[in-house]
Amino acid sequence: MEKKMRLYLSTAIIAISLGTGAIAAPAQYELDPEHTTVFFTVDHIGYAGTLGVFGSVEGTFTYDMDTQDLSDVKVSIDAKSVNTFNKARDGHVKKADFLNVRKHPKITFVASGGKAASKTSGTVTGDLTILGNTRPVTLNVKLNKAAPYPFGHKRFVLGLSMDTAIDRSDFGMSYGVANGLVGDTVYITIEAEAMQMK
Repeated sequence: MEKKMRLYLSTAIIAISLGTGAIAAPAQYELDPEHTTVFFTVDHIGYAGTLGVFGSVEGTFTYDMDTQDLSDVKVSIDAKSVNTFNKARDGHVKKADFLNVRKHPKITFVASGGKAASKTSGTVTGDLTILGNTRPVTLNVKLNKAAPYPFGHKRFVLGLSMDTAIDRSDFGMSYGVANGLVGDTVYITIEAEAMQMK
């Protein structure tokens, strides 16, 4: 009788753990630098959007698959890694009129949490810092896939698509805004793979 009771109790504990998702505890993730891209477009004199890409991005966050709780989001972008596919323009973008990379080498985004709209979408609001100026920014987030990587590192990976828009003048970057040479609104898209940390 005592052995049966212990067996029933053990089974009940396992069932409760599975039912409440206790086994799938919050986990830390890091952005895969080889599969994370931050790119933007900004209007050029009303003719067309100019594309730019940041080639060096790193970041970490904590995420609970069951509750969809997100916390401790920290992302850092190397401003010098900007690439607009034109050498002369890249040189200008890195100077004081725009990113001023010598004085402000990093662009950062820090958030404490997010808001889920569904199991695969939500928003994350945090503090974006550009040129030493910090403003609140909300990212729209879509979870594309959550599964172990099929080869290589074989870690559990989250595939994410994110986007937002900012007015660069809010961060003190006003060159070309008043005369319409360069748009104020910058449209930002992030495609990322985040690996569960060991």
